[in-house]
Amino acid sequence: MGRRKGTVLTHDGPPDDFDPENPYKDPVAMLEMREHLVREKWIDIEKAKILREKVKWCYRVEGVNHLQKCRHLVQQYLDATRGVGWGKDHRPHSLHGPKVEASAE
Repeated sequence: MGRRKGTVLTHDGPPDDFDPENPYKDPVAMLEMREHLVREKWIDIEKAKILREKVKWCYRVEGVNHLQKCRHLVQQYLDATRGVGWGKDHRPHSLHGPKVEASAE
């Protein structure tokens, strides 16, 4: 028995009763919050993998013109990989966060 075509899997958001100031007050809510964070992280990782496959395909198809034709996909991939991962490579947090644009003064 498989998934029916056209159905969308949904999941709950973060638990309503989780208190970030006192996370150990409700252990069940703390575990649900942890599961929610892990689920969101895996979704981000899978989105980055899909974009990586699109970039590979574009490079193969476009050949020598890939620098111009695939630039938008590369930028999407780079933006998707910022902040993705589990942070076990001991890089500073500034490299994991979203891209910060320098203001022109």
